[in-house]
Amino acid sequence: MIVRWVRQIRLSALEAFMNYPGRPVTYTDRMCARILDVAEEYFHRIGHHKTSVADIASKLGMSRANIYRFFSSKDAITEAVCGRVVNRAAEVALAIASRNVSASEKLRRVLSAVHHYNMMQLTEEKHMHDLVATAMRENWVVIKAHDERMMTIFEAIIRDGVEAGEFAVEGPAETARALKSAFMPFFHPILIEHWVRRGEDTEAALREQFRFIQKMLGQSDYARRPAECGSSGLKPDDEN
Repeated sequence: MIVRWVRQIRLSALEAFMNYPGRPVTYTDRMCARILDVAEEYFHRIGHHKTSVADIASKLGMSRANIYRFFSSKDAITEAVCGRVVNRAAEVALAIASRNVSASEKLRRVLSAVHHYNMMQLTEEKHMHDLVATAMRENWVVIKAHDERMMTIFEAIIRDGVEAGEFAVEGPAETARALKSAFMPFFHPILIEHWVRRGEDTEAALREQFRFIQKMLGQSDYARRPAECGSSGLKPDDEN
């Protein structure tokens, strides 16, 4: 069920096209990837605002005009890099959702993993955190696409839970939207930053919110393991 529902959830439009099964990798594909690799390196180091197309071109040993053969503008490069960043969270969520565990456990792990990925961005990769925050604040296309991917993952898990008798809800799509809204304080980079600045215990809040979600899904008695909610989930193979 999960695989069927999330088959379309992979990468940004550009990268999905570049990695389409059976499609040969072209010179353009390789150059786009190289440009994005260098841009992401600069964004990590000095931020997307301070990085110029000239910086990227110089690092690659080419002219700015040559960069524009592959991307129409710096904004296009910036949005593509942002797509890479948010897609990593979606890929972790998809890997967890594809496991052979209960729907409740999948949901717990996915919510925890996405939150801890965003926390990691804030504490270890602040420039990338700021990039995603800007994209969300300005409602970039890649953010809309990411939201749709995450919603599809949530809906697929909920559908599995309903079919297995774990969840007692009607309308998986509507439930997925409610779930996303309930966890927005743990997903949105700006809201997460506010939590941290106020010195809030995000781990305790995360556990409490998941208990609320269990009740919403009709699973208030499902096994609650607060210690596990602290797991980052960023390395899906580490959890059984």
